[in-house]
Amino acid sequence: MSIMKLKLHWQILLGLAFGVLLGLLTGEEAALFGVSFHAVFSFIGALFLNALKMLVVPLIVSSIIIGIAGIGQSDALGRLGLKTLGYYVMTSFLAVVVGLSVVNLIQPGVVEGNAAEIFGLEADSGALTERFADKDSGDIVEIFLRMIPTNVVEAASAGQMLGLIFFSLLYGFFLTRIETPYREAQFNFFNGMFQIMIQITDLVMKFAPIGVFALVAKTVASTGLEAFIPMAKFFFTVVLALSLHFFVTLPLLLRFLGGVSPLRHYRAVSAAQLTAFSTASSSATLPITMECVEKNAGVSNRTSSFVLPLGATVNMDGTALYECVVVLFIAQAYGIEMGLATQLVVVLLALTTSIGVAGIPAASLVAIAIILSAVGLPLEGIGLVLAVDRLLDMMRTTVNITSDSCGAVIIAKSEGEQGILEEQ
Repeated sequence: MSIMKLKLHWQILLGLAFGVLLGLLTGEEAALFGVSFHAVFSFIGALFLNALKMLVVPLIVSSIIIGIAGIGQSDALGRLGLKTLGYYVMTSFLAVVVGLSVVNLIQPGVVEGNAAEIFGLEADSGALTERFADKDSGDIVEIFLRMIPTNVVEAASAGQMLGLIFFSLLYGFFLTRIETPYREAQFNFFNGMFQIMIQITDLVMKFAPIGVFALVAKTVASTGLEAFIPMAKFFFTVVLALSLHFFVTLPLLLRFLGGVSPLRHYRAVSAAQLTAFSTASSSATLPITMECVEKNAGVSNRTSSFVLPLGATVNMDGTALYECVVVLFIAQAYGIEMGLATQLVVVLLALTTSIGVAGIPAASLVAIAIILSAVGLPLEGIGLVLAVDRLLDMMRTTVNITSDSCGAVIIAKSEGEQGILEEQ
């Protein structure tokens, strides 16, 4: 069978596997005709990421506006909004509970000997302290201030999705309240934009296996496998916690709240999951997530266009879980025992900061700095997790977008939609 005839998720999986293999073989130094393989991987990966990010703003704006305009009545919008918010708060809280339970059980930061020497704590402590010194709990207020941008064009160019989503929600809501000729013209314009963005997404997705290959090869060539050895226990703790949420919590919600087959759903969104793993960006993966949820899972555009763009910005299950595990791990490495009250503060801060964390690689490091400052831990502790952060970022992003897609299915079922995740 030709590779091109394989389903997209298998093509992406093959690209991922070849990326790991070639990344290990080439490293950062190997070159051909004076050009390093690492530079080639970086160039191709950047092209693919740029193509995905190019779609994000027009896709979010058009999909939310036509989705809200399609819902129309304020009571229907309010009902859908409450369901979406309730789902996101619930899953993030469950993820944090799973993370706290696992890190308290395994205690990866408790080691024999000098923890600073074992983990190489002093490596980047000065640079990190300077970099994150201005981050404190007061930054949480900024998360909510960003909801109302002073300049929506500037917010879009700066990647401030929360403000863009808020503006699009208002625009779509009031589009339904203007006179008929203007309403139809506006709706047709944004509906046309949305259809065009879907077509461009289909084009970009044809190159997804190549983009995934390049991104993974670049990461593996840069880090290798040696960086994970001293952090193996912490790495295992995070992976176990993410796996429990991914393979247990979310499937149970799909089965009992949505009444659908978790296996069928995971198969439907597998292309989005693999893309999220390779890009480590919820925002960049959004076009693929929407395509999978609508085409493969059968969720209406009315629901997906509201739930998924919002989820890519505010629903960060994997990120909230990771933040809690990292903060407790750092406390353990410093020999600090956190009581229940302090852990509850960490939970609250993780839930709050995960809402405003940008859907881009490594953005959670800033949120972790805020939490560390709030509970009085040294900011240099972030240096402990840098060696393995990139790979874990890829994993937690996969959990993030999977939770978003589960939410779209569960909410669509609660709205009485038919034909969701039925056998093709």
